[in-house]
Amino acid sequence: MHIEPGILSGAKIAAANLAATALVAAQAPQLLRKPQRLLRTLLAALFFSVFMQSFHTPAGASELHFIGAMPIYLTLGFVPTLLGFGLGLLLQGGVFEPADLLHLGVNFLSLAVPLVALHATLGRRLASGAATRVGSVLKLDAAYYAGVAVMVGFWLAMGEVATPFAAWAAFASAYLPVALIEPVLTVALVRLLQSQAHRPLVRLCFAVPARG
Repeated sequence: MHIEPGILSGAKIAAANLAATALVAAQAPQLLRKPQRLLRTLLAALFFSVFMQSFHTPAGASELHFIGAMPIYLTLGFVPTLLGFGLGLLLQGGVFEPADLLHLGVNFLSLAVPLVALHATLGRRLASGAATRVGSVLKLDAAYYAGVAVMVGFWLAMGEVATPFAAWAAFASAYLPVALIEPVLTVALVRLLQSQAHRPLVRLCFAVPARG
């Protein structure tokens, strides 16, 4: 889901950075209302960074990453996941791939906009009681990764150099195995946390969904 340097003009990168900053600024006050969300944001950034570094490979016009979006979203909540994506990308760029810092806002929006759309629609309806059902989580994953693919296509369409449709299609199709495998991991993790929900540390660190 990374956009490579040289594809977007400086003006478009600046506009993306402005939009990303506005989105973060709009959600950051939520951390003050519920301080435990700050801890969960740090955990989301950590898990996201570990997932991203655990598997990534070139795919079509971009890169295939294991993002772990639904395990993070369904166990830590919307705001920590959203802000954790941004913090995780900053951490990844600062430690592993300094070149990615140029497109920090672009790459953040590629992950954040689909998450916002998902949370406003399917997420609120399916995220709680259905978090232990593979079929329901599969719907969330499919919708989310389709959104990521659309966002990458959006950036490529705005690029200074034309990108073949086949290259974008190869990238989008590469996420199909992720969308099929991730629900199993998500359900297993949610059920494990539910079994430990009586522990104060688990309740502090995770937004454990109710049993469906």
